[in-house]
Amino acid sequence: MKTYLTGIKPTHLPHIGNMLGAIKPAIDFSKNGKSEDRYLYFIADYHALTSVRDSEDFKEHVYEIAATWLALGLDPAKVIFYKQSDIPETFELAWILACNTPKGDLERAHAYKAAVQANKDAGKKDLNHGINAGLFNYPVLMAADILLFDCDIVPVGKDQVQHVEMARSMAQRINQHYGDVLVEPQESLSVGQYIPGLDGRKMSKSYGNTIPLFVPEKKLKKTINKITTDSKEPNEPKETKGSLIFDIYQCFASPSEVQEMKKKYLEGISWGEAKVELFEKVNAVLSEPREKYEYLMANREVIDCHLKEGAVKARKIAGETLDRVKQRVTGF
Repeated sequence: MKTYLTGIKPTHLPHIGNMLGAIKPAIDFSKNGKSEDRYLYFIADYHALTSVRDSEDFKEHVYEIAATWLALGLDPAKVIFYKQSDIPETFELAWILACNTPKGDLERAHAYKAAVQANKDAGKKDLNHGINAGLFNYPVLMAADILLFDCDIVPVGKDQVQHVEMARSMAQRINQHYGDVLVEPQESLSVGQYIPGLDGRKMSKSYGNTIPLFVPEKKLKKTINKITTDSKEPNEPKETKGSLIFDIYQCFASPSEVQEMKKKYLEGISWGEAKVELFEKVNAVLSEPREKYEYLMANREVIDCHLKEGAVKARKIAGETLDRVKQRVTGF
């Protein structure tokens, strides 16, 4: 049996880039994997505390992320789906790991280095200005998330490989000091679709170029109409290469529909018509998940039930791991 783990930080309303680049590939992975393997999907809510300061926003984001995953097909009967803050063992293990992790390792973490560089670029004398201890210790908590469940494989994108490397390093250090106590995880590069944003850059909330997932149809259409195009006139043949409308369209359409759209580009479809076709295709794909999402957000006790049931399963595994670690580290 192999154990796989994926964490999702709730900091904003998910967009189609999140869905195609991370969420759907992760869900499909659990559906197509071996039945004897174990899959854990958790909402990393306490990770969000490094930046989210409004408790109402925090709570809302947790429900939005949970509802999104469930609406897009995550089956809580086949995976362990839980909220990080419901697993107190995580934070106890994080302290044990922190006491065995050199400060220098944390100073090399990408997020911390980026924050320091931002202060340097801004001309700050104090390079740690505005950097809280949570951000600095972020890799330790993430390692605890992984190591607590004896994870063999952690599917990640290229920018997240360091997190798994650091978790593995922490496990190795514990094992060197106390014997084989923790499973040393391996990263698995999960490559979802690259989704361009409204302006051509990678779709990201930080760029303000996203297409939100479960907004009303009118807002979805209005957002799609903001996609950047060139100045070619209606009836003038157009290139599919470099067209943001076409790039997004082919993420949702079937191969035959993509070929038909290519033909329309050659025939000189107007950008307005192309945006209408894109909207209709995206809306058709999202309409059923949107309905389920809206139901879940209106009936949050359903989400609570799934997360609580997942937490019970997760804590059983977590308790066994923590007991093993404590016995070796403290003797109790």
